[in-house]
Amino acid sequence: MKFSAILSSTVLASAALASPLTSQRRARNAARLQARTAQRHSNFPFKEGTSQILHLNETTHEDYSSNWAGAVLIGSGYTSVTGTFTVPNPSVPSGGSSSEQYCASAWVGIDGDTCSTAILQTGVDFCVDSSGPSFDAWYEWYPDYAYDFSGISFSVGDSVKVTVDASSKSGGTATIENLSTGKTVSHSFSGESANPLCETNAEWILEDFSSGSSLVPFANFGTVTFTDISVTSGGSSSGASGATLIDIKQNGAVLTSSSASDSEVTVQYVG
Repeated sequence: MKFSAILSSTVLASAALASPLTSQRRARNAARLQARTAQRHSNFPFKEGTSQILHLNETTHEDYSSNWAGAVLIGSGYTSVTGTFTVPNPSVPSGGSSSEQYCASAWVGIDGDTCSTAILQTGVDFCVDSSGPSFDAWYEWYPDYAYDFSGISFSVGDSVKVTVDASSKSGGTATIENLSTGKTVSHSFSGESANPLCETNAEWILEDFSSGSSLVPFANFGTVTFTDISVTSGGSSSGASGATLIDIKQNGAVLTSSSASDSEVTVQYVG
């Protein structure tokens, strides 16, 4: 669903956030990042161990997915979703290999579960390998490709606000603000009438995204909490109260623990 093409300058900028590297190691790390992002894509939530879409219902009962964790509201008329989180320090999970790259992504979106025509989303990927952490910000209107934002960078501990606004079912804006550095980037969409939003889902998600046809090795991201959350429906704003919780379960093991209230959504890595 989500493919990301990254400019080499952005890759190098992200790599520079890691610990100091020799020029040779930095080049190898940039090449690995470029290979990953060239094939990177998100998916709808899958039923555990399958490629079948997990369609949620309008209850707070927890469901398990291979690739989504967090909170999903199901209703009508959702036109804006926002949340703020602290950039985590991703690490290789227990039993993992330092020679591999492990990733996860935090994002907010409109649609993507019960709506099969489109999804408007924006977020930040965080990855880690032997060279240290790297971060990329992106935006997407499915089924078009996703694209990386340029001109913004992140460090562990930065406060980041992510927002999607639908001005109509065929247009809107994705915005990411690094509140710690004062940098803001945004992208406007229009003319998406061939793939309209349904405005029936609002979500705050930690995702194990895909590279090619496979989920990437999932990073230990610690805990990510979306605060200052808000969703707009029918001109009124509310929080995540009443959302369906979803957690990642792979090979029979539960890897995340999610919780939600009216004011925040928390996802903890427990794998």
